[in-house]
Amino acid sequence: MTTLSPEKDLQTALKALFEAQRQHAPLVAQTTADERIGKLKRMQAYIMDHLEDIQQAMFNDFRKPGAEALIGEVYSLNGELKHTIRHLRQWMKPQRVPTSLALVGTTSYIRHEPKGNVLIIAPWNYPFALCIKPLISAVAAGNVAILKPSEMTPHTAAEVRKMIETLFPREEAAVVEGDAAVSQQLLELPFNHIFFTGSPAVGKVVMAAAARHLASVTLELGGKSPCIVDRTADLKATAEKVAWGKCINNGQTCIAPDYLLIHQSVKEAFMEQYGRVIKNMYDAEGKGVETSDSYARIVNARHFQRIKSLLDEAVRGGATITLGGRTRAEDNFIEPTVVENVTDSMRIMQEEIFGPVLPVVTYRSNEEVVKLINSREKPLALYINSRDEASIRYFLEHTTAGDTIINDLLLQFTNPELPFGGVNNSGIGKSNGFFGFQEFSNARGVMRRQFGTMKFIYPPYTEKVRKLIGYLVRYV
Repeated sequence: MTTLSPEKDLQTALKALFEAQRQHAPLVAQTTADERIGKLKRMQAYIMDHLEDIQQAMFNDFRKPGAEALIGEVYSLNGELKHTIRHLRQWMKPQRVPTSLALVGTTSYIRHEPKGNVLIIAPWNYPFALCIKPLISAVAAGNVAILKPSEMTPHTAAEVRKMIETLFPREEAAVVEGDAAVSQQLLELPFNHIFFTGSPAVGKVVMAAAARHLASVTLELGGKSPCIVDRTADLKATAEKVAWGKCINNGQTCIAPDYLLIHQSVKEAFMEQYGRVIKNMYDAEGKGVETSDSYARIVNARHFQRIKSLLDEAVRGGATITLGGRTRAEDNFIEPTVVENVTDSMRIMQEEIFGPVLPVVTYRSNEEVVKLINSREKPLALYINSRDEASIRYFLEHTTAGDTIINDLLLQFTNPELPFGGVNNSGIGKSNGFFGFQEFSNARGVMRRQFGTMKFIYPPYTEKVRKLIGYLVRYV
């Protein structure tokens, strides 16, 4: 669907689309597991048949390397599709639950039914995966959907639109393109569920809009995800993982390690390894990282300037760049950069960086680490690099995060058996596999009386009835 103007025409068109989907939603809700699986298989086949187009679109948007488009976007989608296709029949079956002795004569079960009209607002950093992945869950749960891809990645948005228009009638799934004003118009509509991926600031706007219609929400947000490296960590292997996790997609990943918490005794050795890894990954021939075809760019000039201002302000405040630091505005290039001697008062330690800049903070004790992490909003991800089981257990037991990985990075997004999502400021709700299916479903409790009655507790409350009620309260 093309962008419409003036505003009144847009409003009318969006309402008409929404109403068409609302009228069609009951039919989609009645689809069988086989019918939904058929849709998912067609999605899977389309993606595999258009791999080159998908890669090219993201390269055109922000020079995302084809390999990163495949591993960061298509791989996770294919895994999600395979898992959902394999398990959907079981998820859709009524789930029997136990019945207490007091309710003898009844049976109880849970049936998952679609929420109805859903809105998916996708971000620009993984513009294909984060648009299609929630749609997989929405389709599996039997919903109708409107997708709003990011206007910051227009080539990928066009690919998403082409895919959806090929596979679905508009009354079942449709794409609406446009800027923030279009999102605001969509948020005025009485959706049953809204799935938003983006910043905590915009997440609050989405949640406020949803509250007007008492719509449920899934908010996949972000924040400052810490990466701990203790003195027992394998420094070479950890440096490789941190460099990959920080620089893939040019650091524009919601679960990227935002800052490093490293034991002071191993900081120098780790930094030496980290610099070597960065060179091997992006500048092995010594021609400069900017010449690497494995290194993406910041998505646009506004975000480039935002990250550069964080870096410049930190340096003015006394921080030291110990690796990288070069930038080039004409193509939104920021070199992999390490910043040391940072303080909590600096914006670079307050705001999510969303770029290839890594602040480093040293510590002496595990208690220091926990105190620093817990002084901030709960992170979307927490990474622990250690070979000491006592330390790993301590960090897990004394912190909270959406997900945690021990001795690796970023992989939580690709495991459909794990719930993916944040806590409070870093997100509300979970996705991946059954958790995504559940998010787009209403878990409807059903109880059925097979025999017997509860009339022995009905009024009038004679002494005999009161004794029976007292017995139930105490013993059953």
